[in-house]
Amino acid sequence: MNNVAHTIVLASASPRRRELLELMGLHFAVEPSDVDESPPMDEAPGPYAVRLALEKATKVARARKYEIVIGADTVVAKDSTILGKPTDATEAQSMLRSLSGGVHEVWTGIAVVCMAKRFEAVKAVCSEVTFREVSDGEMDEYIATGEPMDKAGAYAIQGGAGRFVSRIKGSYHNVIGLPTLELARLLEQLGIEVGYVSDTV
Repeated sequence: MNNVAHTIVLASASPRRRELLELMGLHFAVEPSDVDESPPMDEAPGPYAVRLALEKATKVARARKYEIVIGADTVVAKDSTILGKPTDATEAQSMLRSLSGGVHEVWTGIAVVCMAKRFEAVKAVCSEVTFREVSDGEMDEYIATGEPMDKAGAYAIQGGAGRFVSRIKGSYHNVIGLPTLELARLLEQLGIEVGYVSDTV
């Protein structure tokens, strides 16, 4: 077993997470997990995101026990209420209205699992994001691009909604979907050295 190379697997289909791992200089394979992302049941945003991240990583790791598997899940929360992905344009606008002119939280749960090494580590990372006042016309224009429809909280900070953001407190990469600095610390526990990663806007 000690002679087996421990490669990295990302248990996510997210192109944004793939780009962030590449930014970290990591070589990895991609195997999305089909874990059911059911709505939280009396869970706070952080624990919910961590639970899903661990479920995703563990499911893939069971079939790839010699590899290091990374799982992640990102949620947007307004006043402790988790905002998922909108089901239609009306729901997207409702979510954006709730975020307009105020502060909300973005939580990402990350999990690193390696069955062969009997290693499991998780972390919840929170960033605070402030939206300026956004007009209905701006919301309609943004929703018409289709970008909000597969995004938690109905927006992508690295996309068209970046112009709505007036302030970020915490990790910018976390808001995109993968807190690179925190992930690097977890990987270092397995002897994987990660180069300097800028996590600023």
